[in-house]
Amino acid sequence: MEFLAPSSDDEEIDFPDQIAQLALDPMTAIFEKPADDERQHLKALFVKGRFDGQPMTKILIDGGASINIMPYAIYQKLGKGDQDLTKTDMMLKDFEGNVSPVKGAICVELTIGSKTLPTTFFVISGEGAYNLLLGRDWIHANCCIPSTMHQCLVQWVGDKIEIVPEDSSYVIASAKADTYERTRCISGEVWEKDFVKVADYEIPPIQAVGSDEGF
Repeated sequence: MEFLAPSSDDEEIDFPDQIAQLALDPMTAIFEKPADDERQHLKALFVKGRFDGQPMTKILIDGGASINIMPYAIYQKLGKGDQDLTKTDMMLKDFEGNVSPVKGAICVELTIGSKTLPTTFFVISGEGAYNLLLGRDWIHANCCIPSTMHQCLVQWVGDKIEIVPEDSSYVIASAKADTYERTRCISGEVWEKDFVKVADYEIPPIQAVGSDEGF
């Protein structure tokens, strides 16, 4: 993958056929079209950073979530207590439509790449396959574009563009992440079957947060 940023508005670049150009004013980012074997995965995007100065891995970037979430177990490991939480009336809904309150909210200094942003997390009782989850609240406030396909995010730092790569340490350590790396995409091809067997695509069962049952 290659990212380019022209030094001036008058500079012209000859682009190969297999790249796309993002006009991210005041700079431009260009990235290559991935080869078939590079895009045939269902990996979520995890990055690493710092939480109030403490190193943090397994940070999930999730554009499907509107807010930022922290499991209570992680909250306690960071040396925080209930007295540090701010009360809130935020309610969360799970996959089955069940509504439950969060334990509270906390604002911290979160650093991803070279950029630090005051970030609000809602602390939940449930567990997940992440230490922190960053939703659209952080994505938009941080002014960045995540790409699960390219396994990186593009973010502005002032008027400059920074590329933050995936947290490769999580991919190496997690058997589940390795499974998603080996899988094949179901979409993109026409099929006529009476039964779709996910094992044919090496896709593991999908599990809801806080649930022991896959579905």
